[in-house]
Amino acid sequence: MRFWNSDGEETGACGNGTRCVAWLLMQSAGKTEVAFDTVAGRLSGVAAGEKQVTVDMGPPRLEWNQIPLAEEMDTARVELQVGPIDAPWVHTPVCVSMGNPHVVFFVDAPVTGDFATKTGSLVEHHPLFPEGVNVGFAHIESRDHIRLKVWERGAGLTLACGTGACAAQVAAVRRGLTDRKAKVEFESGSLVIEWRESDGHVIMTGPVSMDFAGKLPEAVAA
Repeated sequence: MRFWNSDGEETGACGNGTRCVAWLLMQSAGKTEVAFDTVAGRLSGVAAGEKQVTVDMGPPRLEWNQIPLAEEMDTARVELQVGPIDAPWVHTPVCVSMGNPHVVFFVDAPVTGDFATKTGSLVEHHPLFPEGVNVGFAHIESRDHIRLKVWERGAGLTLACGTGACAAQVAAVRRGLTDRKAKVEFESGSLVIEWRESDGHVIMTGPVSMDFAGKLPEAVAA
């Protein structure tokens, strides 16, 4: 399975896309479990109830050169701020790769779409991120609840981002802000993310819904 963003660039991983494709494959094959290969590695999905799918997103990559960053630094407390030096809008984020690069800023209150757009567009192409980066703004509601907004690399402000939810939960655990399992809530819905202690894998569970179905025309030989 391969993924492309709306700007035409291929991306290594897509959590929501993975969950949806897993459900479609299980429906068509009459199975309750599937696996497929991606640029980010082998992923697996299992049925978790009526139109609910659990996907094993694998372990997060946490080293600076795995994300990647342009220089070596502690990815749990990255030396980066946006806004005025004496009163930055956001600062000291966590960086995580879930097969694609993420930077997660923790904020005192849920941010607006305008704020995420203004700030995310500045950070996406920052020199610290040679391959660009997905930008998350996470507000910790409780030890098991995160509210998140994501500016997605190559797509802009998005209603939901599966790998962004995984990255936010991993980032929050690294900072000691949440337990290993938490609900990550977007405006459009929520996912349950667990960073499993037993094997270090990130497990994502969420719903799927059918918007429409279509058929591509058969290619015509030249």
